[in-house]
Amino acid sequence: MLTLTQNAALVIRDLTSQQEVPEGAGLRIASDPTAGSLTLALAEQPVQGDQVVDEDGARIFLDPEAAQILDDKALDAAVDPQGAVQFGFAERTTQA
Repeated sequence: MLTLTQNAALVIRDLTSQQEVPEGAGLRIASDPTAGSLTLALAEQPVQGDQVVDEDGARIFLDPEAAQILDDKALDAAVDPQGAVQFGFAERTTQA
């Protein structure tokens, strides 16, 4: 299952705590088969069939294909000096 870094959880909580965003909203990650990529967008709620990841109050909604692609990944986030959010995925490290 996709995990979140502390930075990603903090950024997602900040994004979803904005005044115009409804309570229970999250970041939705969906596959885009035509582009061969993933899309990320704020969503009010999960779509039927989405996998919901909730870590420290940061909610992620994954469509079934995205959930499979990201099963062994960790989501990280950073904010650049202009305030733009950058998300990235990394291989999840496990301790043996």
